[in-house]
Amino acid sequence: MSSFGPSSFLLDDYLEKLPGATFRKLYQQPSTAFAIFRRMLPPLAKVYVQALLYSPTPLTTNDIELWTQPEGKGTSNRAIARLRSLHIAQLSQSTRAKKAQDIQLTANFKKSLRLALEGGGSHNSFGVPSTLPTDPKIHIQYLDHWAGRIWQDILYYVVNSVPMKANESGGRHGSGGGGPKRAVRELLKMGGLVREGAGGLVQISEHGFNFLLQEANAQVWTLLLLWLEAADRNKALAKEQGTDITGTAIDNVEMLSFLFMLASLELGRAYDTSALTETRKNMLPALADFGLIYIDRDRPQQYYPTRLATTLTSLSTMRSVSASIDAATKKTPGDAGSLGADSTPTAPADENGGIVVETNYRIYAYTSSPLQIAILKLFCRLHMRFPNMVTARLTRESVQEAIKEGITANQIIDYLVAHAHPQMRRAAAAKGTTVIPPTVMDQIRLWQLESQRMQKTPGFQFKDFESVEEYRQLAEYATEIGVLVWKDDRKGTFFVSKVEQIREFLKARKKGN
Repeated sequence: MSSFGPSSFLLDDYLEKLPGATFRKLYQQPSTAFAIFRRMLPPLAKVYVQALLYSPTPLTTNDIELWTQPEGKGTSNRAIARLRSLHIAQLSQSTRAKKAQDIQLTANFKKSLRLALEGGGSHNSFGVPSTLPTDPKIHIQYLDHWAGRIWQDILYYVVNSVPMKANESGGRHGSGGGGPKRAVRELLKMGGLVREGAGGLVQISEHGFNFLLQEANAQVWTLLLLWLEAADRNKALAKEQGTDITGTAIDNVEMLSFLFMLASLELGRAYDTSALTETRKNMLPALADFGLIYIDRDRPQQYYPTRLATTLTSLSTMRSVSASIDAATKKTPGDAGSLGADSTPTAPADENGGIVVETNYRIYAYTSSPLQIAILKLFCRLHMRFPNMVTARLTRESVQEAIKEGITANQIIDYLVAHAHPQMRRAAAAKGTTVIPPTVMDQIRLWQLESQRMQKTPGFQFKDFESVEEYRQLAEYATEIGVLVWKDDRKGTFFVSKVEQIREFLKARKKGN
């Protein structure tokens, strides 16, 4: 998975809603500045940050134009827009060149990123390792198994609310655990991933289908962002009702900073809870419910970040997190508490199995995971099930049923590609073709078009400009930063997916910059 993947877009949407004051607080922590630099920026934006980090003077937009080929102007503008939207860089009227702007890093981000790269300081932003003795049974395999069981219980809660189809036999599959904690179940309901149907039966929602087909790391961020939004609402409600007179409501800045800190910790190492602030200590039970940290009952002074936490901002998140979850679905002797130091979960499905898709729409899934089988049932017709393999078929009816529930054709294709059998990947690489047969991908999209002839795109429309020149400049800028969805030059109007950078550009234009 690239460093600028689906989960970064989820987090990006949340971050873009935050005011500049929030970013200034966030960037006081070196771990936060480092995590956002590592995960949230496209490659060219990272180049600009590195050029500015130790530069004694700001760069001008003329300097950057000299570095950029004419055909790369749009990419450069998008990189600068990205830096501005995350309040990493700021533009001001240049004092060295006419009709140019100075670009420089914001003070807090620059200071914190330099601290993260150089080390030093007493900020404890990257955690404080525990000096107390640790339990030898708590090792990386143990943590992977424990976190995998927690996370698969959450996924089972979502997927098991899918009603069994009339032509399918068998009971509900479960992980064998007790299911997610009540607070997690309420969060899933509040986030619209499940809903209460007739008779109080919990049913999967349209958003729940989308959640199941996301990459594993994107699923983790989806749940965490729901948690952050719930904390925002609770804080606003407490302030409105005057019930938080002590100011103990969890702050979203503190929550985000702690998540970025967890992503920088070492897997398998114990950290000292006494070094955490009171707010962060209050967050530990919820994070344990999500499977992001493990706290030994006999040693509550220590906490262990799991792979779900340490891969939040890494470059190989999807495979690492999927391996943790898949390992937990394998049959291991006893439960998580009985794993000894020599116990190692069975190899992940990504290494031993996967999905084979044939041109006749037949699917062979080499898996024994009830969770993966339940997800396949969302858009396939299951035929036969063997101890380590399931055969299924993509049909017009099964795909259109999934589309009615909110799953898109591209999500189905992405899931099949992400879980493709290694042999299919090797064959595709050798032939220079797609992993999934093109005819199958085209047909899935055609089945969607049969029932969905219109596509909805949320966004903002701009019209009634003061002049044709103003319309032209704004439309060109929207195109360069990649937010333009549609425009009509004759009527002088256009539609964009995001408005923040357009608004800033319009303000700068009116000031003559």
